[in-house]
Amino acid sequence: MPDPLRIAYLMEDTDLSGGVRIQLAQADALIARGHDITIYTRGLPLTWRSSAAQWAYVDDFTTVDASELDFVIGTFWTTVGAAWTIAGERALHLCQGYEGAFSAYESMRPQIEETYRLPMPKLVVTPSLVPVCRTFVAEVVYIGQIVDDAFYRPSSLDREPPRVLLAGASQIDFKGIEIGYAAVAHARWQGAPFELVRVSPWAPSSDEPVTELAAEFHVALNANEMTKLVHSCDIFLGPSRRDEGFGLPAAEAMAAAIPTVLTRIPSFLSFDPAHDYALFADEDDAEGLGDALLDLMADEDLRVRLRVRGRAVAEQFRAVNAARRIETYLYERRERLARAKT
Repeated sequence: MPDPLRIAYLMEDTDLSGGVRIQLAQADALIARGHDITIYTRGLPLTWRSSAAQWAYVDDFTTVDASELDFVIGTFWTTVGAAWTIAGERALHLCQGYEGAFSAYESMRPQIEETYRLPMPKLVVTPSLVPVCRTFVAEVVYIGQIVDDAFYRPSSLDREPPRVLLAGASQIDFKGIEIGYAAVAHARWQGAPFELVRVSPWAPSSDEPVTELAAEFHVALNANEMTKLVHSCDIFLGPSRRDEGFGLPAAEAMAAAIPTVLTRIPSFLSFDPAHDYALFADEDDAEGLGDALLDLMADEDLRVRLRVRGRAVAEQFRAVNAARRIETYLYERRERLARAKT
């Protein structure tokens, strides 16, 4: 067995988000396999999730001493340049979504593209990001996503009325939350009785129709609370647009054996080539998503099939599977770098 890996993650902040959750899950999964992980952050102490990593709080990532480390991983475009500065060929870029495509960063796209062109291998969480990242560098490696093991417990079945979960911040346009609300309104107009459950890392936006359409609105749930909420629901509605890097809540719902209605976007379609693990509608098609909700609520056999198939597809996202893929690549790259020096 090769010597354990010594790895640093550069984490911009510790705020509650899917991206940070995955960084923490990767670190824990690698630690469970015997590796030495330190997280360097400019953020505040972590409060909403446990972490087995060593932590260091810094003002400037370029002051980190990387001389004894095997790898330094930049986890967001703002940390990638620092990883390259302190580690050079031992730097890696963990990409969970191409930030240059996000409307919030449109004015910063030239800087993002320059960062993406740094000669660093990119580790991507979904196959749909491979061609995107290969427009910038040649070495792009699919490592997979991680769903916490706590989600892999079947939820209770078929509450009356059904509870439909819509997750994500309405302020992030690629989450498509306004389309989700429109799909709910369409299904209700057709006479479907169900409760809409909203969850977001942020408070609702001023124009969000919470009072009219949602029975519940949950804000900034910690890891345990989010797991419990997912298991309290019967259907997951995922209206994300194509800029969605992965769509972690959809994978978590599938792991919990909850049938899903999803948009036909690259990240969701990349879960499995059969595309038989969810009902799909086109991006921005509120009526199509609403009709799919109606079909799912009306057909018990369909719900059972999607529970079973979705759970089977989600097995690939268990932490141990992702950790093995990361570990295999990092061992190979460490050996390659060592050979190049001899």
